[in-house]
Amino acid sequence: MAAPTSLRRGGAAARATPGQGHKHRGRKHTANGLLWIAPALILVVGLIYFSIGYTAYVATLDWNGFILSQPTSVGFDNFRAMFTDAVFWRSLQHTLIFFVVTFTVQTWLGFTFAAIMHSKIRLRGLYKVVVFVPTVLAPAAMAPIFRQIFEVRGQLNQLLTAIGLESWTNAWLADGRTAMGVVMLATIWQWTGLTFILFYAAMSQIDPEVLEAARVDGASNTRTLRSIVWPMCKGTTVALATLGLIGALKTFDWPFLITRGGPNRSTEFLGTYIYHTMMQEKRFGYAAAISVALLVLALTCGVIMSLRTQRSGRK
Repeated sequence: MAAPTSLRRGGAAARATPGQGHKHRGRKHTANGLLWIAPALILVVGLIYFSIGYTAYVATLDWNGFILSQPTSVGFDNFRAMFTDAVFWRSLQHTLIFFVVTFTVQTWLGFTFAAIMHSKIRLRGLYKVVVFVPTVLAPAAMAPIFRQIFEVRGQLNQLLTAIGLESWTNAWLADGRTAMGVVMLATIWQWTGLTFILFYAAMSQIDPEVLEAARVDGASNTRTLRSIVWPMCKGTTVALATLGLIGALKTFDWPFLITRGGPNRSTEFLGTYIYHTMMQEKRFGYAAAISVALLVLALTCGVIMSLRTQRSGRK
């Protein structure tokens, strides 16, 4: 016997109710999710991307940065001037040399410290703290110490004089041949701890049986590190290279706080050059053009390093 029409309608309504409830709950969850990501969305889109777009706009202006002054549109003249600017290319050259030296030294020191900490030595926890502490110290707090050590009457020259090497004394920060070395030394001192921690974590993931098999085959510690441990830390090395290259392009704090880009622009980087162009020369449009070029360089280097990592991982 067929069910009454009202009952069939009631059953259909009852069957429809759960689906409608799911739809309402789905919309509720979606709305709650948007509320959670809204702060980050506003920050990224509203602040970062807006700032990038505004910087690109300022790069097309001839403007001294004052609100009451009238900016003049110059199109791509600032970018054309940048490609013929000797100081810009010199700053870029300093950046590349800085990256090669600091990355090489930091990688060697970090890998060596990590290997030593994995061996059976006493007070490993204390050594880890000592190596890592410089990473968390602010350059603004440590730069005056480096300036004091390497100035003409600083502790380094006093030490050289005390041990009979007075002929080796030098005005380290006033000499263009040595000022860059001081900046590199400060950077290596700060970031070797991070390199060490990442290599230490990578070595912790290596199967102990692999190392034990190498020892059974008669491989020395040096051969084991070179032929087994180092290749297994390749991913960490590539990641550090990517971070180091992007960080070198954005370097500002150590050269600015120690040498102010001098002497005679021997420690001028893209970051310090942007600051001097904007704040001292009041050429906001040209400084913005260099900033855009810096952003493009950093993104290009990051993408290239990422693609190379993916290709090496597939092989």
